[in-house]
Amino acid sequence: MRYLDRATHEVHVACTEGPADAPTPTFAAVSKIPDLRIFPVNLGPELFAKSKLDRARAALDTAPALWNMLNLVRYVRKHGIRVVHTSDRPRDALASVILAKLTGAKCIIHVHVTYGDWMSPMLRWAMKEADALVGVSAFVARSLVDGGYSAAKTRGILNAIDLEKWNADTDGSAVRAELGIAPHAPLLLCVARIYRSKGQEELVRALPLLLPEFPDLKVVLVGQDYPPGTHHSAELKAIAAELGVSHALLFTGLRSDVPSLMAASDLLVMPSFEEPFGLVYAEAMAMKRPVIARDNGGTPEVVEHGKSGLLSPNGDVPKLAEQITTLLRDPALREQMGKYGREQVETRFHPRRLAADVARLYVELTS
Repeated sequence: MRYLDRATHEVHVACTEGPADAPTPTFAAVSKIPDLRIFPVNLGPELFAKSKLDRARAALDTAPALWNMLNLVRYVRKHGIRVVHTSDRPRDALASVILAKLTGAKCIIHVHVTYGDWMSPMLRWAMKEADALVGVSAFVARSLVDGGYSAAKTRGILNAIDLEKWNADTDGSAVRAELGIAPHAPLLLCVARIYRSKGQEELVRALPLLLPEFPDLKVVLVGQDYPPGTHHSAELKAIAAELGVSHALLFTGLRSDVPSLMAASDLLVMPSFEEPFGLVYAEAMAMKRPVIARDNGGTPEVVEHGKSGLLSPNGDVPKLAEQITTLLRDPALREQMGKYGREQVETRFHPRRLAADVARLYVELTS
């Protein structure tokens, strides 16, 4: 939204405002964008991942949502809005498709996850009725087509990150001191939900292959168990204890200083399975840190093997350890990959490029 050319685009945002002293995260974010009109709206509670009981309760309180929807229809018609662009949250996708049908606008649903039958019927119907589907990678777009959606209306547009938040010159020494990690000890960082598909277990199982050569090595896992209430972190700790590598493993929980953690690290290692895009890979690249990841999903569209990082087959722990060893042994190669990764983020993953790609789709839909 920030980088759409205002000479050709008038940008409006419909979102929940929240109270003045505690605005919603979306409202707080878009409020900082210049030349943008905000229309406060309440379409009811988000039902994604909610229980059947919570959904039933929400269904009983539909009057405010319907009234807000009618106001939104009037707003779209009044301002001649031609494109309604939404995320893949089921409530928002459904409301946007209905809004487009009632106003004659075109509806785009931006899909951030791999298609699967786990998606709600509400979302699947909305994606079928939308005028265009945008996957955050070609991999996500292919999964939509493989799931039965029209190839003609589906495309992949690579995601982007806000470079202002990622200063490669950040000093990570304070974070190392806080965590009790020596200044020159090898440090591997994994930033992700603590979740099986993110590959933290493979990283833990690689430690016995790494510690003989790098006895001071530390692995820092940033994140919390997902879904809430699960205990994968406890399982990882048990595996580490069984392997005798607990001393090399640190769990930080949620952190708000990820750029500093990346600055303190030598490598970003997240052997995730079929990552739709992998924002954390681009973030590490922006911090000039090489990435160790898996050669699947949307990851190869972000991390170029041998240039900004190293990719290996899923489940191959020895290969994962070998690649980590290769980069830990070679500071010059790490620096080379870090520089290349930063250059890629500044061009391929800059939000200005994303805005230009999306703008072309707007023109295509409305011409």
